[in-house]
Amino acid sequence: MSIFTPTNQIRLTNVAVVRMKRAGKRFEIACYKNKVVGWRSGVEKDLDEVLQTHSVFVNVSKGQVAKKEDLISAFGTDDQTEICKQILTKGEVQVSDKERHTQLEQMFRDIATIVADKCVNPETKRPYTVILIERAMKDIHYSVKTNKSTKQQALEVIKQLKEKMKIERAHMRLRFILPINEGKKLKEKLKPLIKVIESEDYGQQLEIVCLIDPGCFREIDELIKKETKGKGSLEVLNLKDVEEGDEKFE
Repeated sequence: MSIFTPTNQIRLTNVAVVRMKRAGKRFEIACYKNKVVGWRSGVEKDLDEVLQTHSVFVNVSKGQVAKKEDLISAFGTDDQTEICKQILTKGEVQVSDKERHTQLEQMFRDIATIVADKCVNPETKRPYTVILIERAMKDIHYSVKTNKSTKQQALEVIKQLKEKMKIERAHMRLRFILPINEGKKLKEKLKPLIKVIESEDYGQQLEIVCLIDPGCFREIDELIKKETKGKGSLEVLNLKDVEEGDEKFE
């Protein structure tokens, strides 16, 4: 059986609806599921990856498109892409309880995966499994925030877990090659940013191999460039200083 579809209706499937009320009227946009959070957190920057269509609706589920005069009255423009951006940023996401639960579960797992990938037991240098991190997150009753990226929340989780277990971000292993004249003075400035100096070689240049916290990498890189006027070099030897095998709780 065919169903008559008026020309001002658009049928969409697998859709997440974002709604906003303006000038006494309801306006909705149709987005791809799981993309709204990415847009709001800054992870997703391509609008076409978020919007199913650059149309503004009065009712997405019925496929009813908003009238041009209503858009101008409410938003002061009929530029649908700009209106979509406003609704996407400030509107209310319509999701079912089941969808919300699934989204939170997925974000919880993603956060645990990032933490497990970035961290080790500082005593053994061994990484923790994702399952073990998930269990630890449940023990501290970590609550996922849908308006923050999983990467931001992973850094929060690491801070909170440090109070309950032996965990820290895996160190990066770097090699600096510095001009001998500036090298000794620069080494003193770099010391507070270095966790462990593994070797130093004074020849025609100063060569240092060391371990650092990944969070200090940018500061170290900028300091070397500035102090040596581009003559010094920095090389990443290992992104993560870890031992083989997974860490287990006793």
